[in-house]
Amino acid sequence: MSDTTKPRIGISACLLGAEVRFNGGHKESRLCTHALAEHFDFVPVCPEVAIGLGIPRQPIRLVGEPGRPLALGTVDASLDVTAPLAAYGQQMAGELDDLCGYIFMHKSPSCGLERVKVYRDNGAPQHDGGRGIYAEAFCAARPDLPVEEDGRLCDAVLRENFMVRVYAYADWQALLREGLSRGGLMRFHSRYKYQLMANNPLQYKVLGKLLGTMGRGDAAEIGPRYFSELMAALKRCATRGTHSNVLQHLSGYLKRSLDNADKQEVQHLIEQYRLGIVPLVVPLTLLKHHFRVHPDPYVSQQVYLQPHPENLSLRNAI
Repeated sequence: MSDTTKPRIGISACLLGAEVRFNGGHKESRLCTHALAEHFDFVPVCPEVAIGLGIPRQPIRLVGEPGRPLALGTVDASLDVTAPLAAYGQQMAGELDDLCGYIFMHKSPSCGLERVKVYRDNGAPQHDGGRGIYAEAFCAARPDLPVEEDGRLCDAVLRENFMVRVYAYADWQALLREGLSRGGLMRFHSRYKYQLMANNPLQYKVLGKLLGTMGRGDAAEIGPRYFSELMAALKRCATRGTHSNVLQHLSGYLKRSLDNADKQEVQHLIEQYRLGIVPLVVPLTLLKHHFRVHPDPYVSQQVYLQPHPENLSLRNAI
């Protein structure tokens, strides 16, 4: 992406401070409105208001089997908005075709992604939770789109993982605009080598083999399958162990350029990171410094070195 282009992110409108909840209130997320707002073009959506429910309004809740619940009124159970919410989810999935991610309101019977309370007909809660009706329909129609709940984004590792996926999705959209080709796919995969090694080491080889079967005219057919598997692989969070492995691989490109003292410093910081003493940004910053002094053309194009804007400071906390 260019420096001036912001990824478009769908978001539950209440998280941006819109007073659209059943009680006329909001659930503003300062993480979204302050830390993330300058980096993304947010597209706020409130499905409950969009299908005609007023403000304030009777609350709704999920009732029935967790896998296929209904969205019913809590005061008047004859209010059934299951079908309208599902239809609106499908509609928005089609209309918002330029999104690179979506942040949903947690615990919401319309927008929650997981563990939303589901009740039995007698009012007792089910043991298992469900998924909001709108979110279920939207995600079913856009299975590759990076999605996350606002509450989970408070976890530094989950937040960084979501941002990696958002920018990878945006990167893929840019490739699609250029037109898929065998060479373009191979270069894309090469750029994501170390990011994949951090998130899901086995899948780098699996995806490489998939592209290895590609003939000159097969890019349009294999490309969507490759991207789906890439996004699934990136959804797995990197660990200190996998990050350390990648850092070791990267340091190997410097073995002929650094003296023993510099090599020992790099290894010391990688080990300190692995042990949880320093955050990822510490050994990574040192490696990036050495690569500026001793540039390597293959390493310089690796997404792993900067998969998201540096001033998000995501790697300062993991």
